[in-house]
Amino acid sequence: MLTGPARKLVTAQLVTNIGNGAFATCSALYFTQVLGFSPAALGVGLAAAGVAGVLAGVPAGHLADRYGARRVAVLLVALTGVAAAGYIVLGSYPAFVAIACAWAAFDRGGYAARQALMAAVLSGQDLVQARARLRVVTNIGMAIGAGVGALALAADTPQAYRIVLGLDALSFLGCAVLLRRLPATPPTAAGRQPGEPRLAVLRDRPYAVLTLLNMVMSLHMPVLEVILPLWIVLHTGAPKPLTAALVVLNTVTVVLLQVRVTTGIDTVATAVRATRTSALVLAGMCLFFAASDGRSAVVATVLLVAAAGLHVYGEMVQSSAGWVFAFELAPPDRQGQYQGFFNSGAAVSQMIAPAALTLLLIEGGRPGWFVLAAAFLAAGWATGPATARAHQYERSSP
Repeated sequence: MLTGPARKLVTAQLVTNIGNGAFATCSALYFTQVLGFSPAALGVGLAAAGVAGVLAGVPAGHLADRYGARRVAVLLVALTGVAAAGYIVLGSYPAFVAIACAWAAFDRGGYAARQALMAAVLSGQDLVQARARLRVVTNIGMAIGAGVGALALAADTPQAYRIVLGLDALSFLGCAVLLRRLPATPPTAAGRQPGEPRLAVLRDRPYAVLTLLNMVMSLHMPVLEVILPLWIVLHTGAPKPLTAALVVLNTVTVVLLQVRVTTGIDTVATAVRATRTSALVLAGMCLFFAASDGRSAVVATVLLVAAAGLHVYGEMVQSSAGWVFAFELAPPDRQGQYQGFFNSGAAVSQMIAPAALTLLLIEGGRPGWFVLAAAFLAAGWATGPATARAHQYERSSP
């Protein structure tokens, strides 16, 4: 059972993901059909925002260490809501790009500060349980938000879309209010010593290697939403609606089983074992996808359902292991900047993985799945030596 602080953190995550789910469902149509931006222009603006978000993570995390995680998290989350509200009133493309970049910077920075806040106010089993439940409420919130967004799509009016944007802005402000009610967190980073770098994480090569390996293991993320529908249409005889069914299966499985499956992943040693298990499972997923190439509707459906089952199990285990590495191998007094760096790696993966995997898997076909399987196995087994080097670096650091 979650304690008060953990419950508030999980509730705050649920609130923001309801808004994010609604926004994700409607935003593309709002920007193109209501504001009149071309798809290409929209893509350029969102790419610029993605870069701004990646660059903001470490500095924002450093601010959380320096001035207190709760204070910085509340400020950045509230500013994200203000930026989201700006979408309602913007009137030009340059204004859109500016607001999108501000939104991404505040959002990614706020996420880093929230991770530091979680490390500051939770420990032990509360932290383990909160990690698992955050993934659960993320899926629940996104599903509820998508339902709200679907109502706006059905109405298909500018006013309906703006209501959704307003809901998204309010969700961040509500999250800020909930975070403000958490215990105060004093600064953890003291003033720099002579010769000490301002952002120590940028010189922590073992942690950077772990971040890179986590990026590789996270390549499973675009498979269901981006690759699956294209693979079904272009490479198999399976029915198109199978995509929606497998996405629902994924969401329901995470909601029901995430906490149970990952409860024991709470130390670096168990996280290493979990990562290797995940690598095997995700490699198996790739083989089932490859086997479905050119198959009839019935055979392809059976193979793709099996692949989706392996995908969701590998996803649950891998994400929990990544959380352990991110927190446990970061210095306690620099959690903010380290979480910002680790999650910037995930943001980079989200930017490049869809296009890279489309080229590898959709254009490359069956051999591409073998390459991806090999990448999962290599990254999974490299995690053990990488964590050992990270421990050595931590002990040798002043």
